[in-house]
Amino acid sequence: MRKMEPARHWGATTLLLAWLLLLPALACAKGQTAKVLVLGDSLSAAHNIPAGSGWVDLLQRRLSVQSATVVNASMSGETTAGARSRLPALLDREKPSVVVIALGGNDALRGLSPAQIRSNLQAMVQASQAAGAKVLLLGIDVPPNYGPAYRQRLAAVYREVAAAQKAPLLPFLLEGVALQPGMMQADGLHPTAAAQPHVLDNVWPLLKPLL
Repeated sequence: MRKMEPARHWGATTLLLAWLLLLPALACAKGQTAKVLVLGDSLSAAHNIPAGSGWVDLLQRRLSVQSATVVNASMSGETTAGARSRLPALLDREKPSVVVIALGGNDALRGLSPAQIRSNLQAMVQASQAAGAKVLLLGIDVPPNYGPAYRQRLAAVYREVAAAQKAPLLPFLLEGVALQPGMMQADGLHPTAAAQPHVLDNVWPLLKPLL
């Protein structure tokens, strides 16, 4: 029986060494934090409202308790084509775990075809997923004077891209905000500072599971 003791001792030693080697990896994994990259236009860039009051800023404050970070790469006037060209460098530099794409409004206001918008959105979702990030797609609408046919085709773009890429979709970022008294600025296109918490409440239920 004594001849088995060295074997038992060696097995315990091997297990201890393996555990010690694993500890740094476990510590590293525990230290990882979610990084959310928001790629949007003026609706996400806090257009014409006090700095720090936009829905993306409110998101950063909400996520700070979870040690998560938010990178807001939104730009006023941004189009899907412009964001598509910027995205590879952003993915390479930021290495986000989640990418929120909130684009298409400026394309629609400029009369771009839904097919062009779809192509750019799909390319961005695919690139983000290929980089290892989860994607949340935020849809947008245009004023009623654009006509029901165009608005229906635009809405279909977001549904089709989300379904094809298996990405969660918020059909309308400004749901419960657009056309509501006190919620929109004088231009009728951009939400007020008072509306920003509501916009975040629209996004949060879909974003939270991705973190």
